[in-house]
Amino acid sequence: MLDAVPFQQRFLDHADQYARWSGLAIGIMAAQALSALGQVEFEQRVVFCITAFGVCTVAGVLLADALTLLPQEAVRTASLAPRMVRDHVPPRMGPLIALQGVTLVVLLAITAATASVDSGRVLSRGKVLTVACNGIPATLGPWPGLYYSLPMFGALAIATPTCVWALRRIAHGPGGEQQRRNRAWAVTGAWGLLVSSQQLYAVLMVTISFMETGCAGATGALTFWVFYPLALVNLFTVVWSLLTVVAPRAVDDVPEGDRTGE
Repeated sequence: MLDAVPFQQRFLDHADQYARWSGLAIGIMAAQALSALGQVEFEQRVVFCITAFGVCTVAGVLLADALTLLPQEAVRTASLAPRMVRDHVPPRMGPLIALQGVTLVVLLAITAATASVDSGRVLSRGKVLTVACNGIPATLGPWPGLYYSLPMFGALAIATPTCVWALRRIAHGPGGEQQRRNRAWAVTGAWGLLVSSQQLYAVLMVTISFMETGCAGATGALTFWVFYPLALVNLFTVVWSLLTVVAPRAVDDVPEGDRTGE
């Protein structure tokens, strides 16, 4: 028996999935193209690749949300309680990702403030960190100051308000409870992928820089107790966010008894 559902209708039913996956695919292609920029140093190319992949992922998820088919019947406006954004984002991973976003901004601000300045080049602040090792000045690098972190700041400045607007639109817009949950989780995962991947690389840059010095001291303890655990947390968030973008319904940290219908 032939499928009675037209191809166009089947495509529209899954257009959000295709948009999310296309965003990931375009992000991979953009990262691959940026990795071939031979005139740009390796560390900066990695920053460009990570940022481009995260931005394309966010764009794909936002396009998917715009293409999601909403119910055509009349939408009830009365409810026992107002819809809140926090009720639609992952209750466990959502706060963790938000905290990672704050710590990323703080980390980049600290590394930008502590970076050394090259007086011979304009806007070159942020490639290395100058320290005193046994009374002898030494430079550590690559250091994630403004030279490397400006693309990260730019991506966050664009993606963060856009994702917040999308979450508010999802929470207060039409659609079933499960549909709104899937859309909100996909947006959260896309922003989490951008934040956690950027923070993971920034932490790795700081860790490698500290490992280069022969006088570890407090920096060695800081690396062991702070940056290693932070890198593991970010690695876990990267994997979770990627799975959430690919299939938001398959990743669920809400107990079955806590689900509420409309």
